[in-house]
Amino acid sequence: MQSLPTGYQALILGATGAIGGALAAQLAADPRCAQVVALSRQSTPAMDFEQPQSIATAAEALRPQGPWHLIVVATGMLSSPTGGPEKRLADLNATHLATSFATNTIGPALALAHFAPQLAKGERSLLAVLSAKVGSIGDNRLGGWYSYRASKAALNMLLKTAAIEVARTHPQAVLAALHPGTVDSALSAPFRGAQIGRPPAAAAQDLLAVLDRLQPQDSGGFWAYDGQRLPW
Repeated sequence: MQSLPTGYQALILGATGAIGGALAAQLAADPRCAQVVALSRQSTPAMDFEQPQSIATAAEALRPQGPWHLIVVATGMLSSPTGGPEKRLADLNATHLATSFATNTIGPALALAHFAPQLAKGERSLLAVLSAKVGSIGDNRLGGWYSYRASKAALNMLLKTAAIEVARTHPQAVLAALHPGTVDSALSAPFRGAQIGRPPAAAAQDLLAVLDRLQPQDSGGFWAYDGQRLPW
């Protein structure tokens, strides 16, 4: 991360996931990074999007270690015991819709609310959330996957709105929604096989490279791993 100050501090939320773990590992190997804190259900402090209070508790516990120059919310859920990607309207059920929004939208939104104020002021800082290209309304040509699409589209709106507010207090900050592409992970494996995309390390490298290039005027945008700007 050449665009961040020497000795920058990074925070990964959802570090036990494939991409989150790869991001944490690459940042830990960066000699310019002074500290990487990786949060998950198993970390101390613990953070669990199914327990919203844990987000506020973790943020308060980590406040003395800040400010943060890089924060990445690397969480996401495509299927769960409540259901999987719906092919038809008839497949919709309220429980799975609520679960999708809890993990993909509400949890990250609360993370934005509690951690964005801890971004470094007066110098460059970055905050990213992992979104998905299928969350693009303008790019939706196939239909299906109702819960996942809708929850990621809602996340994009929250990120865009937060970017407008954060710019008032952190004019050098960049907030971005990122599409990591198809990655070999537990999230994707049930639908396309165990080896269906790029290794998590390659995805993490691409995402960090995209963030490194973004400027304050790009804040609030939706970007693919190859640097392409995606439509809402």
